[in-house]
Amino acid sequence: MQKNKILITCAKGIPPFLKQELLSLNFPVLSEAIAGIETEGRIDDTQKLNLLLRTAHRVLFVLKKFESNDADALYRELSRIPWEEFMPADGYVCVTSSVETPSIRDTRFASLRCKDAIVDRIKDKRGTRPDSGPERDRSVVHLYWKDNRCTVYLDTSGESLSRRGYRKIPLAAPMQETLAAAVVLATSWQGEGNFINPMCGSGTLAIEAALIALDRAPGLLRGNFGFMHVPGYNEALWQELRDDARKRSKKEFPGKIIATDIDPAAIEAAKKSAATAGVEHLIEFDVCDFAATPVPGGGGVVVMNPEYGERMGETAQLEAVYKGIGDFLKQKCRRYRGYVFTGSPALAKKVSLKPKRKIPFWNSGIECRLLEYDLYEGTKKVKKGARPVA
Repeated sequence: MQKNKILITCAKGIPPFLKQELLSLNFPVLSEAIAGIETEGRIDDTQKLNLLLRTAHRVLFVLKKFESNDADALYRELSRIPWEEFMPADGYVCVTSSVETPSIRDTRFASLRCKDAIVDRIKDKRGTRPDSGPERDRSVVHLYWKDNRCTVYLDTSGESLSRRGYRKIPLAAPMQETLAAAVVLATSWQGEGNFINPMCGSGTLAIEAALIALDRAPGLLRGNFGFMHVPGYNEALWQELRDDARKRSKKEFPGKIIATDIDPAAIEAAKKSAATAGVEHLIEFDVCDFAATPVPGGGGVVVMNPEYGERMGETAQLEAVYKGIGDFLKQKCRRYRGYVFTGSPALAKKVSLKPKRKIPFWNSGIECRLLEYDLYEGTKKVKKGARPVA
């Protein structure tokens, strides 16, 4: 199949990290958007992208771009696509859509017409009509329709790539795996020095840190992707890519990962997820208050993701927690780089440290910041006439 445009979607704030991933894999960056990057390649190239990208949500292969002013024109254009080449006659198709056009009041109608065009074409060519529904575990087609411009994609991921396959016990308000990977990448930690993660919750940050330090492909645990349901799927290439990824993966790294939480159930869930991911032996889990988290010498990064009042607690009740975070960073984490991920600028001020950087992210629709602090031995402020602290 010929080379075509590929849209890789992600959460807002993540494109700078996704861009670096793509360039490291020798894929061109054709354009950047607020929640995605466009590259190009063949359908087989989507296998590599699905396997290796840490910060992406979906890998969407462009099938056709066209203009449409109403649902009938949409149906006609879609009927010209050789759908029989992209999904089996006895298969199952899910249609997702993003529609913003004056000719359509209910976006579900656009998805329905898209689905009708697909199954009618396949029935006409093959004599069998594929099933359809909401499940994304087989063939998935995405329709983007804005004003009169339409783009139809084959979703080669199927389920979102954020679903790595290691999270076994759901907890309240977990950080998505792709966001956690981007946060770790933002700290530049790759296994040198220590990674300290108080308030670890379900352990996603610590697990993603271990996968990054090992250079282990995030898609290795997944057994199902959308591209696997395309007729003629190149299974030999997929096995080759997986084998290469396994060979590249390290067995260990010089730094330590320490993850703690005051909730025993959270630590139990984190341990099970880490075991499924194959990294439980590389993470030291402990049940304790964040202030009691052991911080070994040697430096590294400390990453904290406290509640910030939007979903799980009230802001006023969390002020003391944020003050305690500042005390912990100042007193126990000298010679480390500290990071606090929060969606509350008001609570962030209670840390009482001046951030070196404020890196924007979005978490479930909430605008957040990853605040970076340089934690020096002593203080940077020098009184007039005083000698600097060594």
